Amino acid sequence: MAKTSPLAPKGGFPDLPVISGVTFAAVEAGVKYRGRSDVMLAHLCAGTSVAGVFTKSATRAAPVLDCQAKLGSASDGGAAIVVNSGNANAFTGGKGIEAVTAVTKMVAETLDVPQDRVFSSSTGVIGEPLPFERITAKVAELAEGLSPARIQDAAAAIMTTDTFEKGAAAQVTTDTGVINIAGIAKGSGMIAPDMATMLVYIFTDAKIAQPLLQDMLSSLTDKTFNCITVDSDTSTSDTLLLCATGKSAEVTTLTGPFTDALHSVMRNLAHQVVKDGEGATKFVEVCVTGADTDADAHKVGMSIANSPLVKTAIAGEDPNWGRVVMAVGKSGAKADRDLLSIRFGDVVVADKGWVSPDYDEASAAKHMKGDELLIAVDLGIGTGKSTVWTCDLTHAYIEINADYRS
Repeated sequence: MAKTSPLAPKGGFPDLPVISGVTFAAVEAGVKYRGRSDVMLAHLCAGTSVAGVFTKSATRAAPVLDCQAKLGSASDGGAAIVVNSGNANAFTGGKGIEAVTAVTKMVAETLDVPQDRVFSSSTGVIGEPLPFERITAKVAELAEGLSPARIQDAAAAIMTTDTFEKGAAAQVTTDTGVINIAGIAKGSGMIAPDMATMLVYIFTDAKIAQPLLQDMLSSLTDKTFNCITVDSDTSTSDTLLLCATGKSAEVTTLTGPFTDALHSVMRNLAHQVVKDGEGATKFVEVCVTGADTDADAHKVGMSIANSPLVKTAIAGEDPNWGRVVMAVGKSGAKADRDLLSIRFGDVVVADKGWVSPDYDEASAAKHMKGDELLIAVDLGIGTGKSTVWTCDLTHAYIEINADYRS
């Protein structure tokens, strides 16, 4: 494994609560990697609601298409999630469908759950047939190893170029009981809106009807995972599944304490994905206000966050605000040069289309030396606003991706 990202959570993997109704396992199947686990299994109890959000790529992988087709299936029987790393099973034609069918069929038979309730994901190299026999040969071992306490093992098994396991949790106290939420994610490169090479699995013991669960997930994804970028590239394999086992209190409204807690878990995981961006040394929040619309603010934020020139300046700790001006101008959003203001942290760089008379280059440069940075832009036009998150672009990103298939 590569050296752990300097932005990794200082306390390591968090202590996640046990979610009643779900168990986890992980094994080494040798799909690509040697000497580490690369397949995880989650077994969900009967009555579990499953919601999902997926990549919008036109070249979606076979597991993504299969998951999309299965969403909304009856929840009377149990359910399962099986994930492999090392091979994306994408751009594999009929062989990709064959692999998904074989793996989900074996899991369904072993766990005695309906095959249309077995959701699979794959992440790794694109364009190589998935050696699914290595996975099916390990399903019995996975089933034997299932435990409610093995969620960290599951998080480790789904990593590719990630340098640390990603987990987050929250707890909500209601009048009818305590609700727990726990989630895991993988993601490091090929990260952009419409998800990313990003796999995310979130579990709660709340009782939530599937349509409501889907509405929650879709809404919160737009505020979290669709507001991050590492390199502007959208993957073939992005999958986010949210599972509610129904073992605790019931949630019946779209907004409220549970939704707020779920939002915090999703935002936490999204931030961890950016902080593990390939070669990243800085976590950057881009806050855009004063836009004509929220959509325009988002365009400007992503234009800044995706700009190689902005990102390399950040890596070099250079407060090059001219590159921010450039990114605003090319975004396609409504903008007026003479109304534009820019801040780096608390340092006002530009005010209404001109360098601030109080601008201090040394103070701006000092801000750029931090691990967590803020670039704030006010367009001075309207009330639209958006916040997105990104990381710097370093030489290590080139090294990782130049060597990825070898």
